[in-house]
Formats: sequence, structure tokens, C-alpha cells
Amino acid sequence: MQFKINKYLIDDIENINHPSSFEQTSEYSLLILRLPFIKNDIVEIFSYVFLIKAKKIYRYIRETKEFEPLGSFSDLYHYLDIRVDKILAKLSKLQAHIEDLEDTLYEDSTNKEFPNKWLLYKKDLSLIERLMGHSILAFERFMKVYKKDLDEFEYNDLYEHLHRTHNLAKSNIEKLDNLYNFYRAKSDEKMNNIMFVLTIISAIFMPLTLVTGYFGMNTGGLPFTNDADGTLKVSLWMLIFEIPFVLVIWLLMRRA
Repeated sequence: MQFKINKYLIDDIENINHPSSFEQTSEYSLLILRLPFIKNDIVEIFSYVFLIKAKKIYRYIRETKEFEPLGSFSDLYHYLDIRVDKILAKLSKLQAHIEDLEDTLYEDSTNKEFPNKWLLYKKDLSLIERLMGHSILAFERFMKVYKKDLDEFEYNDLYEHLHRTHNLAKSNIEKLDNLYNFYRAKSDEKMNNIMFVLTIISAIFMPLTLVTGYFGMNTGGLPFTNDADGTLKVSLWMLIFEIPFVLVIWLLMRRA
């Protein structure tokens, strides 16, 4: 069906990236809901446009660039409720994946895929949380204007589902952030242990390197140069020289 629509609103209708909004004129109202769209378990974005005139709902078809009748306010409720339920189902799957990720970390299991999984879940959840936040604001304005014409039970239920979706996405983002902080702490601890071991090895070999470098100089007058047992004596001195360093490292390890 063709309607005489303000040219500025036409730009909003045809723009798939236009955020969720609600516009009211003297002849009709326009509800744009940019919602997550679940396709093959992948979160995408779809912009739904509804025109309300004389208590009738019309849905915008982008392929034909025309509005087709959707029905009554009750039909709009069922149309949106199905799509919001799919988003909630996707959130339930994401929550289960996050819990598996959490169990893996708490069990101290090595999970090399954690950063990639974390980034994938965070991207989907952030997209859902952002889109639902804008949609709720537009939907609130729509409900306020048409409060007398809406079925209170149906639209309160739909409004609660929108809020639940937004809150679930937000809470799971917070859980993901906490898990990432825990993962970073574990990674930092592992790195500190590696650095500690390397420091010990360096400390042990430092006196040996010093002695080896000293006796490796190409200069005259070095001790034990002409001594038949020079190598043995230098080796003994290296072991004696090493004892204080080993004791210090042992004491530090006991205090750690």
C-alpha cells in the first residue's frame, strides 16, 4: 500500500542502519525497531518498520519498498514476540557457553581458545545489549501513545521480554568481563612464574659466567695458566663461588 509519508521519514525508513525510533504525525505513526536477528545461530541486524494508521498496522517490505497490512495491535504483538523469543533463546545458548568457559577456568584447565571464544561471545552480547537498549526506548514511546488501544497483558509481556533480553545481555557481558580479568590474572601469574624460573637460572649461571669470562681472557699472568691441575682448581673455585648464590636463592624461594 502507498502512503504519503514525509520525505525525511522516508530516508529513515529506507536506511537499514537507522536506530530504533518512534515518530508520530497527525495522520500516522512510524515505529522503527532495529533488532538482533538470529539466522543459523548467528546474530545479525534487521530493521523492522511499522506504520500505524487508524489502529491498523502495516509492515514495510524493503524488497518492494511498500507497506503491506500486518493486522491489528495484537498481530503486531505476536509478530514481535516470536522474534524476541528467538533472541532470548540465543542468549540462553550464549549463557551456557559462558558457564562452560567459566568452569574451564575455575578447574585450572588450559584453554588456548579462551581469547577467541571470549571475543566472539562479547561481540554478540554487546550487539544485542546495544540494539535492545535503543529498541526499549522507542517501544516505550509507542506504548505511551497507544496505551488505550493495546492489550495490557500482551504488551506488558512483550515489554518485559524486551527488558529481560537487555538485562540478560548486560549481566552476561559483566560475567564475561570478570572471567577475562580472572584469565588475565592466571596468565600474569603463569608469566611471573616463568620469569622467576628464568631469574633463578640466570642467577645460578651468573657467577659461572663471570669466572669463565675472567679465565677466558687472552692476557698474560692469569692464575693457574701453567698449573697442570689448573682446570680442576678453577672448577673447585667455581663451585665454592656458587654456594653463596645458591643459598640466597634457596632462602628467597622459602620466603616466597
